[in-house]
Amino acid sequence: MRVCVIGAGLSGLAVAHALEARGIGFVCLEKAPDVGGIWRQPQAGERGPGYLSLHLNTAKQLTGYTDFPMPSSYPLYPRHSEVASYLRSFAEWAGILDRVELRTEVVSVGRDADGMWSVESRGADGSVTTRRFEHVVVASGHHTDPALPDPLPTGSEAFAGTILHSLDYHTGADFAGKRVVVVGLGASAVDIAADLSRHAAETVLSVRRGLHIVPKQLFGMSVDEIAEAPWWSEMSFAEQRRWVEQALLVARGRLSDYGLPEPDHPVFSSAVTLSDEILSRIRHGAVTPKPAIESFDRDRVVFTDGTSVAADAVVYCTGFHMTFPFLPAGCPVAADGSVELYRRVVPADRPGLYFVGLVRPVGAITRLVEAQARWVTRIIDQEVTLPPAGEMREEIGTYLAAIAQRYGRTQGASIQVDVGPYLAEFRESLPV
Repeated sequence: MRVCVIGAGLSGLAVAHALEARGIGFVCLEKAPDVGGIWRQPQAGERGPGYLSLHLNTAKQLTGYTDFPMPSSYPLYPRHSEVASYLRSFAEWAGILDRVELRTEVVSVGRDADGMWSVESRGADGSVTTRRFEHVVVASGHHTDPALPDPLPTGSEAFAGTILHSLDYHTGADFAGKRVVVVGLGASAVDIAADLSRHAAETVLSVRRGLHIVPKQLFGMSVDEIAEAPWWSEMSFAEQRRWVEQALLVARGRLSDYGLPEPDHPVFSSAVTLSDEILSRIRHGAVTPKPAIESFDRDRVVFTDGTSVAADAVVYCTGFHMTFPFLPAGCPVAADGSVELYRRVVPADRPGLYFVGLVRPVGAITRLVEAQARWVTRIIDQEVTLPPAGEMREEIGTYLAAIAQRYGRTQGASIQVDVGPYLAEFRESLPV
């Protein structure tokens, strides 16, 4: 076993397939009882970022693996259980299931004096095993450490209702007849608010900062199809931004017309939120927008505009800390919160360690993950040689400077990528 792959979700399975195709010995360690990552959690009833109403936001033809398309019987945007079933079918088809050790949690990963990597893992019976590998590929994602406001608004400790993070949200049916406030405007927030609005007595969406809400389709095309279209890539960045802004005005008008704050930034200067539902639920009176939470007052939530609502629960959809507790401190997240990886994959000063899937595109991630996986396997097979550490650090610095200029230094901005340009980075050393 030359390689240890950590995680058997979409990214980890792509890496395993690429390694298997090249005959490179590996083992894939997965702490869950089955493959599939966040997509299998809702049906299993496990704690995690998945919830029962979860569907793909990206088109099936681009979210499926290149060599193993999603079934034609699937809808364009499959539900979580269909994606989980598909991922397991892929693992069976690729012949990699016998390389996956389930119920095996990685405890620590460290580089030894001889350049090998020691991986300590804990099995289902509690036994701890240490194995050594030439290479370690981290493909476990970063949706395990929930981020809550610190501190929470005044009065939260005396709030009579329940305060939870989206990580612990499972289904709106759990809140039937309740009054619920959802905090945030990202993908999870709008999904959960829409789901709650079909069960709760009242659903309020508390939004501190406006984000661009983009329909899953524009002019009959999925946005991830647009992101990969040649005509899109041929546009300048300014032309792309202008095209999307005009398309959004046609598709949905101004967000302020829905009672939401207008974004304080141009499109593509922050993460966008894909949703076909939330604006419709607001227009139907099923979700009520409110500004940020100012404080809690026993059984009420008070907002910054002075208004308040009675509430039984507050669901914070405020994202996740980017933490990898099994890795050495500062890898790959620097003290300022930025992710420092050459080509968003390789830490410059830790030979033999790689990250796959730690990117955030506008559109489907699968093509990017497959390109990363093939590139990593060619590095392992010594068909691709990495530049010296100094050159990698220079590339990382240039990339992060451009990211900061475009997005600011917000949490998670350092993993934003544009699909077309990012794939082009690999074309010199990878067949398309």
